[in-house]
Amino acid sequence: MPAIADNRWAMLAVTAVAVILTLTTWFSATAVMPELVKVYSLRPAEAAWLTNGVQLGFVVGALVSSLLSIGDVFRTTTLMSIAALAAGLANGLLLLDLGAFEAIMVRFLTGISLALVYPPAMKFVATWFQTGRGLAMGAMVGALTLGSALPHLIRALGASFDWRLVISTSSVACLVASLIFVFLLREGPYPFSRTRVDPRQIGKIIRNRPVMLANIGYFGHMWELYALWGWILAFGTAAFAAGHVSSVSAASFLAFAVIALGAPSSVVAGWLADRIGRCYTTALCMAISGTCALIIGFAFDGPIWLLVLIASIWGLTVVGDSAQFTAAVTELSDQSLVGSALAFQMGVGFLITIITLWLVPVLADALGSWRWSFVILAPGPAIGVWAMLSLRRLPDAEKIANGKR
Repeated sequence: MPAIADNRWAMLAVTAVAVILTLTTWFSATAVMPELVKVYSLRPAEAAWLTNGVQLGFVVGALVSSLLSIGDVFRTTTLMSIAALAAGLANGLLLLDLGAFEAIMVRFLTGISLALVYPPAMKFVATWFQTGRGLAMGAMVGALTLGSALPHLIRALGASFDWRLVISTSSVACLVASLIFVFLLREGPYPFSRTRVDPRQIGKIIRNRPVMLANIGYFGHMWELYALWGWILAFGTAAFAAGHVSSVSAASFLAFAVIALGAPSSVVAGWLADRIGRCYTTALCMAISGTCALIIGFAFDGPIWLLVLIASIWGLTVVGDSAQFTAAVTELSDQSLVGSALAFQMGVGFLITIITLWLVPVLADALGSWRWSFVILAPGPAIGVWAMLSLRRLPDAEKIANGKR
């Protein structure tokens, strides 16, 4: 057992590095959006779809994966390696002389590829952890968070850099990740059962009430998460201008910080969930993050320190709970359908993000300002709190976190 314990932390660390490298492609285009708008002569709606295209691709990839049980049929490490390579290639196509439609399509293909990396990576890590799964899953969400934030950091550190540097760096990172997945990883001592391709099996997931309550919690969480991540750069730019701070780097640093703060908070929330329970931990995070969505508009035009404080607290709590919904599904699902259940959860969750990613800028335009545009995000975490506290009262919740619910 000590050898397994040592190996599992090494495997978690290596998997996290590979996920960080792959997920740099998620916001690679968003981080250099002003340059891409000029290069491709994009209208505002087309620019929004450079971000939404990834979301939609992830949704399609995840739901097809769930329907066909891809994550439960094929070898996980091989699947992740091929998908990471595909994500890097699709992302790299942005360096070519493309039209607006072609640029959006390659972002769509990037999202499909990422859907075959991230959910399988969560399942893979679970094969190494029966105890401490919340912490392990938290580390994986932290990896996703850090990978998503890195393009903003590259942009912030070199605002005068050629935009191609951000795109090419993230594509090369995917190539490295692909090699890590295939050569350095192996499944742990607690593998899940394999299954066969059968689209009817998705009904078993939907009819499982505890799993669906965990999913509803996740859906409420996702209503908020990517809209914040996707539009905090625009919100911060407008807010700093209103507070008489006109700096591209300042807004990029804020966007990086808000997203990257989710990395340590995901680990801390995972540690906490293994001790006080996943339901309480997720409810607490969503209560705080939903409150931030309601009040950040009060600090829109200053003082700057208050805006940064609220945004930082929001960044800490908005994603800290994410892994615990995933961990709960691995514990509550039919063990032969864990990969499909995770793909279903994430597919529907990311479908929801498309709505709010579209809705927030529309609301900002209608109001004539970004100040109150994030208020629309608050109902999501409110519903999520209800779902997770309802789940905690069910007998099946004893399966969560070794009885800590």
